[in-house]
Amino acid sequence: MLFNSFSYGIFLPLVFIIYWCLPHRFRWVLLLLSSYYFYMSWNPKYVVLILGTTVVSYAAALLLERASSVRKKKWILAGTVVICLGVLFVFKYLEFLLNSFVSFANMFTLKLHPVALGLMLPVGISFYTFQTMSYVIDVYRGNVKAEHHFGYYAAFVSFFPQLVAGPIERSSNLLPQISSRKTFDYEQAADGMRLMLWGFFKKIVVADTLAVYVDNVYGNISGYSGFAFVLATFFFTIQIYCDFSGYSNIAIGSAKLFGVNLMTNFASPYFSKSIKEFWSRWHISLSTWFKDYVYIPLGGNRCSKLRNSFNLIVTFLVSGIWHGADWTYVIWGGIHGIAQVIEKAAGRPLKKLKSKKAGVFISWLFVFVFCNFAWVFFRASNIHDALYVIGGMFSGLTSPVAYLKGGFGQLYISLSRLVYLAGMLIILGIIDFISYRTDMLKAVRNRKPALRWVMYVALAVVVVLFSSKGAAAEFVYFQF
Repeated sequence: MLFNSFSYGIFLPLVFIIYWCLPHRFRWVLLLLSSYYFYMSWNPKYVVLILGTTVVSYAAALLLERASSVRKKKWILAGTVVICLGVLFVFKYLEFLLNSFVSFANMFTLKLHPVALGLMLPVGISFYTFQTMSYVIDVYRGNVKAEHHFGYYAAFVSFFPQLVAGPIERSSNLLPQISSRKTFDYEQAADGMRLMLWGFFKKIVVADTLAVYVDNVYGNISGYSGFAFVLATFFFTIQIYCDFSGYSNIAIGSAKLFGVNLMTNFASPYFSKSIKEFWSRWHISLSTWFKDYVYIPLGGNRCSKLRNSFNLIVTFLVSGIWHGADWTYVIWGGIHGIAQVIEKAAGRPLKKLKSKKAGVFISWLFVFVFCNFAWVFFRASNIHDALYVIGGMFSGLTSPVAYLKGGFGQLYISLSRLVYLAGMLIILGIIDFISYRTDMLKAVRNRKPALRWVMYVALAVVVVLFSSKGAAAEFVYFQF
């Protein structure tokens, strides 16, 4: 069941009405049952995986609480991590690892055939695996107490707004909200609706529109050249942001309807002035997860500069492989890790550069261009295609006018279409820039009711018009 589908348009209001009509003691039951129904709408048989992960992590936390020695706690934690990551490894990485071995063997004239296990990647497995692991680790560290109510814990793991693609919530934030007694808060629900509307705009109007161009180019790179690659890569930069942040807006907005506040997952990342700032604003729940459970345990920055560089690169390599079972994701993560190492080494000159207005603009432009470059590896089907696209971007550059016309022509972007796309991106940029500088929800609330409703209706009409163009498109991060 997709957020941008007709079925979710029926499911959410129905669950919302029943939830607030039920007595407090039964609400967790509704959340649990509706969440499992939501998850099973993709593939019913994979409900076994999320249920198994829930049972294992729940039992592990209770055992950790009762363990009498540090040694026993370490064995319980290790066993839980092996089981949880083992399931993720089999479904997401085993085939990739086997085929990497086959490719390596073939380099030495050992003729091995590629492996096709035929395992479908369960939706959301990377997200709920990390969520349950962080809970068990936090119990092990003594940061949180084990949850004894299995129903509350199961509802925390499977909470449907953030189940499939995050935010990756911490138990300290979400679990108390699942179990606590609530009264309906109109302003909180209204904020939820505002976030959802903006999320639908980003997903349906912006991301799905740009996806057509991106898929055409990256799906047939031999048929394109020059500026077409630049445009497609720029469009993907915007597409993946609007797709994923749009999902997060809808997820956070949906949760607010039930009196639950999820963590912010995106904060205008493309206005960042450094790579470090970008990662404090992009997929925040995952970035902080890797910081707390990978980077800091490796030693963080409380070590030598060389060791700190190693910690950064390893963290980003792991982040890359988390996103997908392919070397392109590893390279993408490595590029960001190396960039942060270089940025850290050049701290003083960069700080001096940013002290001037022109320097701030140059810093922003560099970060944005860098992100565009790195996304090539994220989007390309393989390393060869990524390098082909990067090299092809410069084809015909010696004739600037023909270079630009050729790119728009290859993508069949007429002048009127260009104006339309530019207008759409300008609206997105203005809203994001305002969000970068202030609390957007608060700014909207402070507007006069008439102006607010004009904005709501206009956005809703545009979303409805675009959603009528065809079947609902999946969110990009469902494949991770």
